[in-house]
Amino acid sequence: MSNANNTDSYSGSGVDTHAAAGGLKQLGASIAATFGLRAGRVGAPVRGLGYYANVLDIGGGQGLAVSSDGVGTKLLVAEALGRYDTIGIDCIAMNVNDLICVGAEPVAMLDYIAVGKVDDEIFAAVGRGLLEGCRRSRITIPGGEIAQVGEMLRGTGATEGFDLVGTAVGVLPLSRAIFGQHVTPGDVVIGVASSGLHSNGYTLARRVLAPQLEDYNRFDADLGRTVGDELLEPTALYVTLAVDLFENGPMPHAICHITGDGYMNLTRVEAPVGFDLDNFPEAPAVFRIIAERGRLAAAEMYEIYNMGVGLCIVVPPKDADAVVAAAVRNGHVARVLGRVTADDGVVRIPQHGLVGHKKQGKFRRC
Repeated sequence: MSNANNTDSYSGSGVDTHAAAGGLKQLGASIAATFGLRAGRVGAPVRGLGYYANVLDIGGGQGLAVSSDGVGTKLLVAEALGRYDTIGIDCIAMNVNDLICVGAEPVAMLDYIAVGKVDDEIFAAVGRGLLEGCRRSRITIPGGEIAQVGEMLRGTGATEGFDLVGTAVGVLPLSRAIFGQHVTPGDVVIGVASSGLHSNGYTLARRVLAPQLEDYNRFDADLGRTVGDELLEPTALYVTLAVDLFENGPMPHAICHITGDGYMNLTRVEAPVGFDLDNFPEAPAVFRIIAERGRLAAAEMYEIYNMGVGLCIVVPPKDADAVVAAAVRNGHVARVLGRVTADDGVVRIPQHGLVGHKKQGKFRRC
């Protein structure tokens, strides 16, 4: 497969992740300049930008982890189908799954809902999803905001445009903060199964699987259900597994949430290491179908999607069995996915002949 001159590529569908990275560099310079405003005071960030979440030093050896994320264009699927009862789970998951990556136990999330106009039934459905996500993650929503901004939104549903974003916080002792600083060559990578696409790559997935609105209700024999049901499958939540490890061990050297940058996410760890991932499970059908119908190369698929593994946990080899057992205990499927190497910033996926470099932020055939 090749995505050369293919409008179903991620950039061809209107999402240019490399341009976004360039823009973030300019924005990030101003954001990083704020860090010094709390230097020596409660609330100073303990790391720079670029990891899944940051940790604020709140004194007494305690940290407050903070993260913000939304549901993205998965919301357009909910809008097209008029089904809003699961996107709250996605919003919770995209935030709390980032918090656990720094060693935090998530405790709360604020929600921000922007709409063209308020619809009681839709808000009730969103609330049910938020409640379910909170229940599974054991967090609260102590507040939030609803904004009616019809002039800023475009949409086809009853709300005439809809966005859902969260900002979550977690707590941890600073001594437990993990940014991948302890990852060592020879460590193993445990892959924990995803529930599907999660909430990433939907601009491309919608273009390939549902180019017309009526396609969402179409039963797809390859998927075994309707396209809409597949695309609205909620994002998996990994909080109970992470907290189990934090409280009972073994303590991970790193936890990596596999989101919009695919397996290049692993290069976020602080240690100067690389990764060889040579034991992927067979990808769920949705990924194979997107690749085939969209004529997408494996390199692009592994840059965009989780390919069936939503979380990677890095531990010494002696702890691998214990982590897999903890995953099973908390309702997940897990396996040893690969190992850590001394090749700084290099991710290899031998099964598909791929190699990625942190500086380029993308995979290529090797």
